[in-house]
Amino acid sequence: DDMASRYAGILAVAVGGIKQYYDEKYDRGNFIKNVMLDNILPGDVYIKARELHFNAEISRVVLLIRIVSANDISAYDVIQNLFPDKNKDFVFNITETDIVLVKELKNAVDSKDLEKLARSIADTLSGEFYTRVNVGIGTPVVGVKELARSFKEAQMALEVGKVFDTDKVIISYDNLGI
Repeated sequence: DDMASRYAGILAVAVGGIKQYYDEKYDRGNFIKNVMLDNILPGDVYIKARELHFNAEISRVVLLIRIVSANDISAYDVIQNLFPDKNKDFVFNITETDIVLVKELKNAVDSKDLEKLARSIADTLSGEFYTRVNVGIGTPVVGVKELARSFKEAQMALEVGKVFDTDKVIISYDNLGI
């Protein structure tokens, strides 16, 4: 009847709200984004990581992919498809032109391997989808709290590279000489 329909509508809204709250609270990607943008208190980082069953002491690196010229293809979707393991690698948008990739690293990874990874991302986007990008690479860090530093280093690599190395597509913080 009409009354049951109204109650069902109210319950649907309430359950939808509960689901949205749960998804936001227990989303690892959202947690990584908040850590990188310094939107979470340093003391809460390890508590939240433990709550999410997130290994906080693994080596990771931040790659900042800045879209220089694009077409109708979503570079975000392409990068997300290149790194499908959402438990190890995190891809998210910062702005309409900046995409962040937080990549989990194996034990022995040097800067040449990271530059090869960045080159493959840039080549895939430019070769198949005609999208020009610049990629900034932060330094590899151990610990989830250090991701913000790696992100800032990737940003700085792109900003400094824009001034001094205008012809380079891949700019690593390690090669800046800072």
